[in-house]
Amino acid sequence: MPTRSWLAEFAWSPALGVRRDVLIQSAGDRFVAVTPDCGSPPSAVTRLPGVTVPGLANCHSHAFHRALRGVTQTGRGTFWTWRERMYEVAARLDPDSYLALATAVYAEMAIAGVSCVGEFHYVHHDQDGTRYADPNLMGRVLIEAASRAGIRVTLLDTCYLSGGLSSDGRHEPLEGVQLRFGDQDAAAWAARTAALWAEAGGTPGSNARAGAAIHSVRAVPADQMPEVVAWSHRFGVPLHAHLSEQVAENRACLAAYHATPTEVLDAVGAVGPRTTVVHATHLTPRDVRLLGDSRCHACFCPTTEADLADGVGPAAKLASAGSRLTLGSDSHAVVDLLEEARRVELGERLASQERGHFTAAELATVATAAGHASLGWPDAGELVAGGLADLVTVALDSPRTAGATGTTVLESVIFGATAADVRHVVVGGRDVVSEGRHLLVPDVPAALAGAIKAVLGAS
Repeated sequence: MPTRSWLAEFAWSPALGVRRDVLIQSAGDRFVAVTPDCGSPPSAVTRLPGVTVPGLANCHSHAFHRALRGVTQTGRGTFWTWRERMYEVAARLDPDSYLALATAVYAEMAIAGVSCVGEFHYVHHDQDGTRYADPNLMGRVLIEAASRAGIRVTLLDTCYLSGGLSSDGRHEPLEGVQLRFGDQDAAAWAARTAALWAEAGGTPGSNARAGAAIHSVRAVPADQMPEVVAWSHRFGVPLHAHLSEQVAENRACLAAYHATPTEVLDAVGAVGPRTTVVHATHLTPRDVRLLGDSRCHACFCPTTEADLADGVGPAAKLASAGSRLTLGSDSHAVVDLLEEARRVELGERLASQERGHFTAAELATVATAAGHASLGWPDAGELVAGGLADLVTVALDSPRTAGATGTTVLESVIFGATAADVRHVVVGGRDVVSEGRHLLVPDVPAALAGAIKAVLGAS
């Protein structure tokens, strides 16, 4: 297996802490040694000036939403008017345009330091709702897009059966573009999804792993949820779900079930250590206790939650109760996991008018080891022998990070750096980004512009 060596000026990972002159060595796609304070590195070593951290995990993505950046920032509106614009984009996707768009979006993630993405995938079928000849074609497209961009993906195949919950608690039928999201029922969803992973022994590519998702209590009736839960147990894979993103969702759920969305998921066995609840913005104290006691992950997407005026979720309360926090860029209003990380702390400061809820190290762990665990990659997210050889180097000589001292380099990265400061990205021992340039997608802005134009039909 090919071996490689890097010498990091500074390196951080959860177990290592911040250390100087760290020699990092790999064989194939795994680290074999991580040696701090290395005074005599080998001659064939790649030097990494700045701070090197494990690859970042983007735990919640809807790749096609990237086409809406700027479009939905005009004028006023609500989450629900934003959703109508999102549906317009979803209606236009076909396998070729989605491959181009997702590849460009994942390349944008790579140059921002993301080594693994959780793709919450529900655009399953053709534009009129009929199945493609290959029922999993769109899922394969996303796996291929991640491969072309050089990152890993957990395909969170999403069960989506209902058009929503009305204010009086009735599940509405799928209509319009929603028809391409839906399978007949949860059993049909499970059979279709299992076929994708069974064909290649559960791994249709070394860069891909399986996951399941319940879209939300709006989109999956409670009596259908156990099938999805059972599927995730059968394959031993992560289970994700949107949860309490909007107050209106909570009200409709109470009308339908006389229970909160958290209580509905808990009652069907959908909340546990392999579960990730996404947003978790509007929770009751009992919700927080249920989620914390379950040891589930809670994925916060602060830039999207701010963009959609969702609100600020109780991150500190969830963490104190026992939930493990992760991060996502969701609608990709911004693709910057460093921004997402610091906004978890800054949101708590705004809500409480107090500082210091999460340390830089805690936020960095949320962005790395915790995120990878929630996506079913527990062997990633650490600079440690035996772990997947993923690393990200952030510059300390940019206008945002200049002046960092040796004792506060991690704080400078988490609270000051942006995606623009990422210089090098290695995934599985392979260079993906060098000096800020993507090595597989040479012109990421042009790839994004062309793919978005093809989807929107704009000049």
